[in-house]
Amino acid sequence: MLLRQLTVRDFRNLVSLDLEIPEGGVVIIGENGQGKTNLLEAIYYLVLFRSMRGARDRELVRFGQPGFFVAGDADSRVQTGYQLSGRKKKVTVDGTEVFRLADAVGRFVAIPFSPDDREIISGGPALRRRFLDVLLSLCETGYLAQLTTFRAALKQRNAALRNGGQAEAAAFDGVFSSAAEFVLGARRRWVERWRKRYSELCSRLGEVGDSDIEYKPRSDSAATAAEIREELDRTKERDIASGSTTTGPHRHDLRLLLAGKSIRRFGSSGQQRTAATALRLLEAAVIRESTGTTPVGLYDDVFAELDEGRQRRLLDVIGDVLPGQAILAAPRDAEIPGELFERPRWSMTGGRIET
Repeated sequence: MLLRQLTVRDFRNLVSLDLEIPEGGVVIIGENGQGKTNLLEAIYYLVLFRSMRGARDRELVRFGQPGFFVAGDADSRVQTGYQLSGRKKKVTVDGTEVFRLADAVGRFVAIPFSPDDREIISGGPALRRRFLDVLLSLCETGYLAQLTTFRAALKQRNAALRNGGQAEAAAFDGVFSSAAEFVLGARRRWVERWRKRYSELCSRLGEVGDSDIEYKPRSDSAATAAEIREELDRTKERDIASGSTTTGPHRHDLRLLLAGKSIRRFGSSGQQRTAATALRLLEAAVIRESTGTTPVGLYDDVFAELDEGRQRRLLDVIGDVLPGQAILAAPRDAEIPGELFERPRWSMTGGRIET
């Protein structure tokens, strides 16, 4: 997949950009705070129509402006706009408005790499669930729709529990359990299918010791819709006391292991970074195999802290797993490996690009 043209208006500090993206990609050089990461975020917004940094849409609007607009030409023309007034978001694909975001997600695909990815490993379970949910939404038919149904049922059930209505909460148990079965099954199948590839990527990146991933429920072992409903019934008193649903896929974790131990708890910062990079590369491999499309690589200052050997290993794996268009951002020329720096170079200052 190639991103050929990009249009951005009033997205974070980006005022007005109309860019033609070279086929092989581009290197963007600019000091910190000038908008490089914002530009990569604007590109990635066309994948899921939400911020890759977890910001709300209203927080993405440039200060003092009524809304933002982002459009990109790849295999399809995808464009989206958001208006603060009424908090309205509109998405179109090839000129036709899309009323369900699930129908537009994945029309453009990209993989973001950032030093902040280490938080996927070092942070709480919600970050790892989000990683898995995003990937499965892009690769597994029906997953995003079922995940959306699950989240809606969970929200309604929790609201009923907070109001003290167990009978009202139980009214959502059927929908919750059915969607939870689909979500849980897809997550577990993914882990079993790809855990060996994750281990291989860690090894190629220079990690010493056996690497692995596992899907980890908290305490419940329920898998089918019927079992999940039984679990909800067993935990109803606890749910009422806490005012929330205490069992289900929203409480599970994706554990990453090195030599049988949790990298989150026992891994060094370097080991956590390697694990995070391996996850991003695995994301690219899964998308390529599942969709037949090579994502665009978005690299936000990911090479600066790597020594020459680690850079070489990472570049070798990228060449195999993500060989397509690469858009790289860094504060200085010296922080881009020579093999990647051969691309056209743009300068960024104050949210504006000089080509």
